[in-house]
Amino acid sequence: MTEGVVSGDGVTEGVVSGDGAEDDAAARSSAGDPAVDAWRGLLVAHSRLVPAVEADLRAAGQVPLSWYDVLLELNAAPDRRLRMSELGQRTVLSRTRVSRVVDELAAAGLAERQPDQADGRSSFAVLTPAGREALRRAWPVYRQAIHRQLTARLTPQQCRDLATLLGQLITADDLDPPVTIGG
Repeated sequence: MTEGVVSGDGVTEGVVSGDGAEDDAAARSSAGDPAVDAWRGLLVAHSRLVPAVEADLRAAGQVPLSWYDVLLELNAAPDRRLRMSELGQRTVLSRTRVSRVVDELAAAGLAERQPDQADGRSSFAVLTPAGREALRRAWPVYRQAIHRQLTARLTPQQCRDLATLLGQLITADDLDPPVTIGG
């Protein structure tokens, strides 16, 4: 069996198996692979930037980033409400986490769940006026954190280029399904 050895920052340090020779060659062959380098860069950037923005929101006494993400999507939706399944598709959170965040938002009075009258198995997440206000208060801190993290490292043109490239990935309808390895 082959597996990656992962360091504290999520970077694969090596590959281990029976004799190691074949796996070492596989690990070396991915070095300098532009797609693998891009993927690693995306993951590492995400793992560093998200906590930094989260820390800025927390320091300013604003809603957590996961709440902000859900509130933002609800605010952009028609009638400021979405089916839970739609909300799960639009946010960067897992379905389970979205459900938990909506429950947390409801407990704080920032959103509420409403049953879907047409489909009893489904419910809507609905933004409350207090949720809109929390989003409005958090926006300047969120925006400043994004600018502080990105413009300290990238020029405005690089930010535009990055947005274009990531937009191509986000809108790709032809993403390949996950591959099952070893079976």
